[in-house]
Amino acid sequence: MSSITSSPQLPTTVASSNVVTPPLSTGFGYGIILGLGAAFCIGMVFTTWALKRYQGEIQTSEEFSTAGRTVKSGLVAAAVVSSWTWAATLLQSSAVAYNYGVSGPFWYASGATVQVLLFATLAIELKRKSPNAHTFLEVIKARYGVATHAVYITFGLITNILVTAMLLTGGSAVVSDLTGVPTAAACFLLPIGVVLYTMFGGIKATFLTDYVHTVMIFIIIFVFSFTAYATNEVLGSPKKVYELLVKAAEAHPVEGNAGGSYLTMKSKEGAIFFVINIVGNFGTVFLDNGYYNKAIAAGVSSALPGYVMGGLAWFAIPWLCATTMGLAAVALESNPVFPTYPNRLPPAQVSAGLVLPNAAVAMLGKGGAGASLLLIFMAVTSAMSAELIAVSSIFTYDIYQGYIDPKADGKLLIRMSHATCVVYSIVMAGFSTGLFYAGIGMGYIYLMMGCIISSAVLPATLTLMWKDQNWVAAALSPVLGLVVALIAWLVTAKTSCGGLDVLCTGSNYPMLAGNVAALCSPLIFIPILTFAFGRQNYDWVSMWQIRKVDDSALLRHAGPDDPEKRRKSSVAIQHHRAAIKAAAADAESDAEQAKLKKSALIARSITVFMALALIILWPMPMYGSGYIFSQKFFTGWVSVGILWLFCSTAAVGIFPLVQGRKTFGRTVKSMVLDAMGKWKPPVYEGEGDYGSDEVSQEGEKVVAGKVG
Repeated sequence: MSSITSSPQLPTTVASSNVVTPPLSTGFGYGIILGLGAAFCIGMVFTTWALKRYQGEIQTSEEFSTAGRTVKSGLVAAAVVSSWTWAATLLQSSAVAYNYGVSGPFWYASGATVQVLLFATLAIELKRKSPNAHTFLEVIKARYGVATHAVYITFGLITNILVTAMLLTGGSAVVSDLTGVPTAAACFLLPIGVVLYTMFGGIKATFLTDYVHTVMIFIIIFVFSFTAYATNEVLGSPKKVYELLVKAAEAHPVEGNAGGSYLTMKSKEGAIFFVINIVGNFGTVFLDNGYYNKAIAAGVSSALPGYVMGGLAWFAIPWLCATTMGLAAVALESNPVFPTYPNRLPPAQVSAGLVLPNAAVAMLGKGGAGASLLLIFMAVTSAMSAELIAVSSIFTYDIYQGYIDPKADGKLLIRMSHATCVVYSIVMAGFSTGLFYAGIGMGYIYLMMGCIISSAVLPATLTLMWKDQNWVAAALSPVLGLVVALIAWLVTAKTSCGGLDVLCTGSNYPMLAGNVAALCSPLIFIPILTFAFGRQNYDWVSMWQIRKVDDSALLRHAGPDDPEKRRKSSVAIQHHRAAIKAAAADAESDAEQAKLKKSALIARSITVFMALALIILWPMPMYGSGYIFSQKFFTGWVSVGILWLFCSTAAVGIFPLVQGRKTFGRTVKSMVLDAMGKWKPPVYEGEGDYGSDEVSQEGEKVVAGKVG
C-alpha cells in the first residue's frame, strides 16, 4: 500500500531503542491538565457567585448534594451522558473494535445503555418512596438497619473506587502516551481542577460542567468521524475504510469471527465481552451513588425523560467513536502513517486504551493528538466530578451524620463534603499510581469490576421494588455472591490457563465466569434467605420519614450582619420562598405522587422495550445469521451512527439551552444592568425579620404567598 506524502507526519521513531517520541510536548500536557482545570474552576466560581447575587441561590448542604431537587430534564440528560462517558467509554470501546471489529462498539454501547434506561424505573421509585433522601444508602438504612447499611456502604464505595481508578488509569495512560507527562504526575494532577470546581459548585457544578464537557466531546467525535469517512487522504470514505478492513482480515483474521472478518456481528469473543460488559455495568450504575444523586436532584417530572433521553443519547458516543477510531486503527496500521508501523499495536497498549490516540495521530497528526488529549480530559474530569459528589454524599450523610454527629447542621455537613472531596482525590491518585506500577490498566479493571460489585445489584434494586425482601437477604446475598464470584473467577483462570497472574485472570473466560456468578447468584440466595427468615412485608413508611438537613445557619451566615440590610437581601427571598414551599408541600405531595406513579408505569414500558430492542431485536438476528457486511451495508451502518450523534447533540446540547433560556436571559440581563449601575439588590418589604408580604426582583413578584 503506497503512502501519501502529504499525510500527517508522525513522531519520529528512534531506531536504536524503538521508542516513539510523544507527538505533543510535556509542557502542552501540563498546560491542558492544569490550565483547563483552572479555567473550569474559575468558571464555576463565577457561576456560583452569579447565581447567588442574581438568583438568590445559596450554597447550602442541600444545594450541594441535591441542587434543590429541581433540575430540568435537559440538564439531567446531559449529566447522564457526561457521567456515563468515562475514559473507558472512549478508550475501551475503541479497543474492542480493534480486537473484534464492528461488533465490539455495538456490544459496548448496547451493553451499557440498557442499565441507564432500566435505572429510570429505579429513579422514579426512589423519588416516590423517599422524596427527601440524599443517597440511596439512606434508604437502605431506613428499611433494614445498621448491619445492612454497612454492607452497602462498602459496596457503594468500592464501586466509586473502581470507577475512579478506571478514570485515572485510562486518562493518565493517554496523557503520558501523547505528551510524555509521567503517569504518576498525571494521576495526581488530573483531579485538582475537578476537586476545586466541585467544592465551589456542588452537584450543580457537575450538571453545568457536564453540559460543557458533553458538547465538546460531541464536537471532537464529529471531527474524528468526518475525518475518517470524508476528508482523510488515506481513508476518506466508508468505501476506503471497508476495503482496508477486508485486507486487514486477510492479513490477520479475527479468531472466532464469521469468516475472520472485522465486518460481522458474529464474533465469539465479542459476544463474551458483551456478557461481561452488561453484567459489570449493572453494578456501576445501580450501585454508584452518583446516579442516585442525579435522580434526587431531578425535578418530579424530569427524572424519567432525563434518564431515557440521556441513555439513548449516550448510545451514539461509544458506538460511533469506536466504529470510527477502533476500525481506523485496524485500517491504518499497515500504513507508514501509523505510530507503530510496521508492527501492530502491542496488546499491553490495547489494554491500556491507546487505540484511540494512535488512530487520531495517524489521521490528524499533532492535531489528532491534541483532540484526543482534550477528549479524554473532558471524559475523565466530568465523570470524576460525579464520583466526588457521590463519595462526599456517602461520607457526609451516611457516615458522618449517620453515626458520628447525627445533629450536625448544614454548615458542618458542607465542610465535611468539601474535606471528603480533597481526601478522596488524594487517596485515589495514590491508588491509581500503584495500579500503574503493578501493571494493572484500565481494561483489566473494566472487565473485573462486575466480579467485585455486581452481587449487590439485585438486592439493592429489590429494596425499592419488593416489600418482602428481609434484612438478612439484603445483607448476606451480596457477600455470598462476592465469594461465589471470586471462586468462579479464580478457579476458571487456574483451570483454563494454569495461572493467577494479570494476563490469565484478565482473559475472557475467567472474567465471564466471575461476572455471571456475581450477578446471578443472588437469584438463589435472596429467595432462600427471605423465606427461611420470614418475609418483611415492608410498609415504606421509614423511607418517607427521611428528612432534609437544617441549613438555617448557612442561610443566616450568607446574609449581611445588619438585620435591616438582611431584610433586603436575596437571603430573605430564599427564606420567603422556603416558607411558601413548606406551606404548599402537603397540597403538592399528592399531585407529585400521581405524576411519579404515572412516570413509573411509562418508565417500565419504555425501558423494557428499548432494552429488548438494543440487546435482542437488533443485534441477535445479525449474530445468528453470521452476516458479513457488504460495502453498502457498512456505509449505511456508519451513516446511522452519525445521524444518531446529531440527534444526541440536539437532545443534550440544544434542548437544555431551550429549557433554561429564561433563567439564563434573566441572569444576563441583571448582570448587564449591574455593570451599568442600574441594577439594585432584591428589595423585600414585609413584617418581622423576613416578613411575608411582597418581594420584588426585576419583574418577579411574590404577593400573599404566591410566586408570580
